[in-house]
Parts: sequence; structure tokens; C-alpha cells
Amino acid sequence: MKTITSIGDYCREIKITPPKYPFFDIRKFEDNMKMVRAKQPPFRHEFYAIALRLSGDNKEVNGQFLNSNLFFNSPYQIITWDIELDWVGWYIIFGREFLSLNPLWRNFIIDFPFFRLDKAAPMNLPAGDAQHVNDVFQKIFDEYHSDHQDKFLFIQTYTHFLLLLTKRCFDKTTISADGQQDNRAADILLISRFQTLVETMMTNDQVTSEFRHPSFYANKLNIHPNHLNAVVKRITGKTATSIIQGQLIIYAKSLLRQTTDSIKEIAYRLHFSEPSHFDSFFKKAAGLTPQQYRHHPIL
Repeated sequence: MKTITSIGDYCREIKITPPKYPFFDIRKFEDNMKMVRAKQPPFRHEFYAIALRLSGDNKEVNGQFLNSNLFFNSPYQIITWDIELDWVGWYIIFGREFLSLNPLWRNFIIDFPFFRLDKAAPMNLPAGDAQHVNDVFQKIFDEYHSDHQDKFLFIQTYTHFLLLLTKRCFDKTTISADGQQDNRAADILLISRFQTLVETMMTNDQVTSEFRHPSFYANKLNIHPNHLNAVVKRITGKTATSIIQGQLIIYAKSLLRQTTDSIKEIAYRLHFSEPSHFDSFFKKAAGLTPQQYRHHPIL
């Protein structure tokens, strides 16, 4: 099954125009209706998405008839749909690089459990709550298409508010996954726990270089390293090591963008034995040296 690794590729897959920015996108459903596939074959992507459907019909979304107006996608979830091209509403889609911009999202999956497959279920918001959520989407959309230099500070803030508002609605809803969690959902939950742990360990000054090894996380998760690697490979198509290294690059970029620490200090902070090892690691993954990235940050 195809796995989409960039928002640009996601847009190409579903036959809509490219995103304005590579790490975050917001769309009106009605703007997509003249281009988007009405019937989309199954695929997976590596992003989070939250959508509000104000109106529109569907035959099937992700294997079920969707009669709710607020719904979510999580990384590696299987996505498919068969809809009428009459949808009105919004969605935002973003990846872990967007999350890395805001320290408040350090424990993202824990704080916003509706993105976890064992907890998530589409919600049917009352009219008043739906209007409130609609207003926040509109604010994000307006900032996204503005010329303000600081617009992504506002987009982060409005997105956080949207997630908190969704969490409040989620907490009002009784959701039980008892008896419904199959092996795949359990695997994706393990991936979510693994990724959350990786993100947490990146910023823990008490850990050593062991945090770059899958066996460290397997021990924390009380599973065998071979099982962790097998589940990660089965769900994501990647190795556990590549997931760890990917998050390490995201964190390194964040330090280069947001601190004045020297390259040497960042290298040692990330537990590289020599700054030159950090330079080689970063350039191989990002295509630029740390110094080049600091002067020309590319997300």
C-alpha cells in the first residue's frame, strides 16, 4: 500500500493543487470539490489531520458511512473515501515538523488522545460547538493566506486553541473502544507510544546517547526490540532507527532555528561524541550542513 511522506505528495495523490507551505496546509472542502477524487483508493500518510464537515454526502469514508461532522486522521492510518463532490467545511493537515515549532505539543498524543486510534471516533458536534470550531478554522485560514511576517505564530496559537476546543468536546463524549481494537489498532497505538517517547527523550537532559537506539525504547515499552522493529516496519515501512533519526533531525533543526547555541554545543547536547559526527549526520539527512541550515532554515 502506498505511504505518502509529504503534504505535497498527498495533494498530488488526491488530485488537488499543491500546498502553500510544505509543513502545514488548510483547505476549504468546497475549493477542492472540482478537482479531488470522488473515490480514493486506500493509502497511508504520515500526518495528523482534523476536519469539520458542515454539509455534504458520502457513501463511505475509511470503511464506514460517516454521519459525524468532526473527524480525524493520524499517521499511518489507512485513508480511503467514496463521497459525493458536495462537501462544505474545512480541514487542516500537518506533520511532526509543525509540532516541533511549539513546546506545548511536546506530549501531543497524550494531550490530544482523539488522534489515537484506540480512542478516536468521529464526533457529531452540536450546532453551537460546530459554529465555534468553524470560526477558529476561518481564523487559521485567514492567517495562512495573509502576508503577516508573524502569521505562523498566530496559526500555532489558533491551532492549539482548536485542539483544546476539540478536546473539550471529546471529553463530553463517551467513547469506548472495548472489544473494537484489532491487532492493527494495537500496533498503531504502540507506534504512537513509541513516537511520543522518542520526542520526550530528545529533550531529556538526563539521558545519554542510548536514546538513539531502538533497544532503549523497547525497554521503556516493556517489549522485545525485535517486536518493536517488526511493528514499526509493518505499520510505517520504516525501521525504528529511521524513526528515531528522523525525530532527531527535527529536534536539531528546532535548536538551530530557535537557539543561539553553537553547532558544537548542539552536537554535544544531542550526545554526538564529536561535532564532525553531527555535521555528517545532519548533512546526510537534511542535505545541508548545520551551519548552512541555520542561515537558510528550510522546513
